Amino acid sequence: MNNETLIRLGFFFAVFVMVALWEQLAPRRTWGYSRKVRWVNNLGIVLLNTLVVRWVFPVLAVGFSFLVQDRQWGVLNQLDLPYWLEVGLAVGFMDFSIYLQHVAFHALPTLWRIHRMHHADPDFDVTTGLRFHPMEILLSMGIKLAVVALLGASPIAVLIFEVVLNATAMFNHGNIRLPQAVDGALRLVLVTPDMHRVHHSIIRQETDSNFGFNLPWWDRLFGTYRNQPAMGHEGMTIGLEAFRDPKMLTLPWLLAIPFIGTSPPDSSSLE
Repeated sequence: MNNETLIRLGFFFAVFVMVALWEQLAPRRTWGYSRKVRWVNNLGIVLLNTLVVRWVFPVLAVGFSFLVQDRQWGVLNQLDLPYWLEVGLAVGFMDFSIYLQHVAFHALPTLWRIHRMHHADPDFDVTTGLRFHPMEILLSMGIKLAVVALLGASPIAVLIFEVVLNATAMFNHGNIRLPQAVDGALRLVLVTPDMHRVHHSIIRQETDSNFGFNLPWWDRLFGTYRNQPAMGHEGMTIGLEAFRDPKMLTLPWLLAIPFIGTSPPDSSSLE
């Protein structure tokens, strides 16, 4: 655990490079906006978020889990379970909490104003999976720490969850093409790019579906699963109607999105 930072950075760069190369070799859709502008500003948000979180929180999720374990907080610390089962349950419940958080960020108007920066990206690729407003990142970290304390998640479980969530977020936002049979089989256990891309549709009913980042089961269980976009993956429009001006791709405008207007995702009917 002393090498937590190296482990996380190693997985981050490995997955990022893999998905970025895959996008070049087998793109699912044609990009409509400048990749250079999008990447510079989307990755700029990542750097800013890293600095903000380090400044606001004295300890992050893995470090906090050591305190939780030492104080024996949380449900799992009160149960005598095999270690492998304890880790598995912790990772599963943390993933479920991310699903619930994601649903809440769509359902509550104030949270949606913050979250819509992620959805305002008019293209969909590996950097979209890293593009979140600093306010959302801070709220998410606070929720994550609360979940770790309530669960009593071990440091190993939290590290596994953090690494897997980060990797799958980049993978399922990738502009990559998978054979239909592979996608169909894979989405039984993992959120695929075709599955998550539906969630970035400009159509409201599609935006409010497929909330999972890692495990696909929550969407199926709670009725938020949508198999395909109405217009097909090549024909669908990505993003939000109110934020399609290329100027909205730059860092100052990205940071301003929560404070601009009140437009929700387009409410066009599928019918």
